[in-house]
Amino acid sequence: MAEATLPTLPKWLADLDRLLAIRSHFVLSGNIRDTFLIDLGGAPTLAPVMRALWLRLEQRGYAFFAVWDRVDGISVYPKAAAAQREASSLLGLKLKEDGTMAASLDALYEVMKRAVSLKEARVAVVVDFASRISANAQHPSADEQRFFVGCEKLSLNAAPVIPRPQAGAAAEPALAAADSRTPLFNPVIWLVNREQDLPSWFLLDSERLSTHVIPRPDYQTRLAAAEVFAPLMAGHETADADARAQYLRIFADNTDGMTLSSMGDVVQLAAQGAMGITDIDDAIRCYKVGALDNPWKKDYLKDRIRGAMSEIEDRVKGQTQAATKTVDILMRSVTGLTGAQARSGSGRPRGILFFAGPTGVGKTELAKTLTKIIFGDERAYIRFDMSEFAEEHNSARLLGAPPGYVGYDAGGELTNAMREKPFSVVLFDEIEKAHPRLLDKFIQILEDGRLTDGRGETVYFSESIIIFTSNLGIYVEGPDGRRVQNVRPGDSYDTVERNVREAISNHFRYTLGRPEILNRIGENIVVFNFIVPEVGVKILDAMVRNIARRVEEEHGLKLELSDVARAKLVDGCLADLSLGGRGIGNQLETALINPLARALFMTDLKGRERIVVADISERDKVYTVTLA
Repeated sequence: MAEATLPTLPKWLADLDRLLAIRSHFVLSGNIRDTFLIDLGGAPTLAPVMRALWLRLEQRGYAFFAVWDRVDGISVYPKAAAAQREASSLLGLKLKEDGTMAASLDALYEVMKRAVSLKEARVAVVVDFASRISANAQHPSADEQRFFVGCEKLSLNAAPVIPRPQAGAAAEPALAAADSRTPLFNPVIWLVNREQDLPSWFLLDSERLSTHVIPRPDYQTRLAAAEVFAPLMAGHETADADARAQYLRIFADNTDGMTLSSMGDVVQLAAQGAMGITDIDDAIRCYKVGALDNPWKKDYLKDRIRGAMSEIEDRVKGQTQAATKTVDILMRSVTGLTGAQARSGSGRPRGILFFAGPTGVGKTELAKTLTKIIFGDERAYIRFDMSEFAEEHNSARLLGAPPGYVGYDAGGELTNAMREKPFSVVLFDEIEKAHPRLLDKFIQILEDGRLTDGRGETVYFSESIIIFTSNLGIYVEGPDGRRVQNVRPGDSYDTVERNVREAISNHFRYTLGRPEILNRIGENIVVFNFIVPEVGVKILDAMVRNIARRVEEEHGLKLELSDVARAKLVDGCLADLSLGGRGIGNQLETALINPLARALFMTDLKGRERIVVADISERDKVYTVTLA
């Protein structure tokens, strides 16, 4: 079974402990609201920051903490009656029955002054929620400025002390057990979300002040926490060694970037959802996306995918190679084997597809078809036109504006959409048109399956399929700097695939200088072929059927084409296939839909159930249909 060896104290607490002899103020920021693993000679225990501080500082002989925040004023930690009596005696506190005392910044400063110069006992002052002292830390009010200047003076003028017992009192047991002859400061400990929440000059100009950023737990810490949580998981007692080892590995691997508190929440969700030690991956997924139900494990989805090929070929004509590879990747996604070759891959998106090829050949249509197969509704996908994000500043729309900028509270379009629909197909259309710096964000999405927005909130892509579409490789830059056609209609599929793949590789490697993005996409590039004439005829016929269906819905008339009219449409619409099916549709609109609409509008059709387009003629680029 995997085992984690951890130091007795978290690094930030060990550093604070080591510096008590030379620093009078400590600023703790970052992951301050987490719980922390501490082993002080017994079994490892999980403790919030205040208890973690106390467990260690009590061993160093500290008698109590005076804790202040904006809401409760001053209270004493621990809440034992003896500690409260001693704090009231030594610091002059007047605590109410609930153990608190209203205190302004001026009153807090007076308590700090008494505490840092106290000779009778080792004590500490903890300023909790210090981020809320000032609405604008870099431009504090006059009262706040005076308070911070006073604190700066205290930090510089304070001296380490060796406590002397009060007259007639025996030494405190904790102090007697500690190294009572080591001079230590009575410190002020600030708990802030970010260092920027305190005035910058306050942090920079005092040599007696030490700053410590508390990070999120690393792998070894998460592994050790998983061991602590293991007895709380159903089935732990009866699980064999292999099952327990797998639980530890999955729990530690799949919680990268999460706090130990979040890991505790996962265990709670597992208990509520009747998930045991072998279901820890489902419990983690449930925590990340907020849903117990997992569509990817439904039997009906496997049945749909078994018939996916016929449905795709019905809607996306002439792309057998692309459809086959897409279905393979989809099957891999449903079976949970995406990234299986990596040590930890379950946090990655369920599937990644990079659709490349000429315009109008069915890339977006295939994305819609996949959405319909998976979720039953082709409109359920989330689409972003990346041409709208060609400028770097537009990335704020996608990911959310940073703090202090307009739109910060609104969040990003992508992160909001993923928070609302974690099980989804996400389509990034024409990805090559996005600003290169924005593309860097996709490294985190493709590798870790998560993204943090401007508000610091994380969304997860582990239950989504990511699809990029691109026209890269159809045209490339020639030696003279001009765009030249790289592949042409009539080229074999092997030629098209080879040339397009090479052009995509060159774009990411040399044009953008970001081969790491290409590396994350891997072998998931699906190249579409040009529309060939026989496929073009099928597309044309399908579009004509759509037109006929609309005519019947709107006018109650059955529409038919004569052989002559159809032959003219085939000749006109398939003359240039470089624009693919979209080009066929555009030409069909000009040659049939527009003149048909004119004829329907101008002709009295009362009593008729059927109309036939007998002929189509063109004069001065104006088309006319003859109805029979």
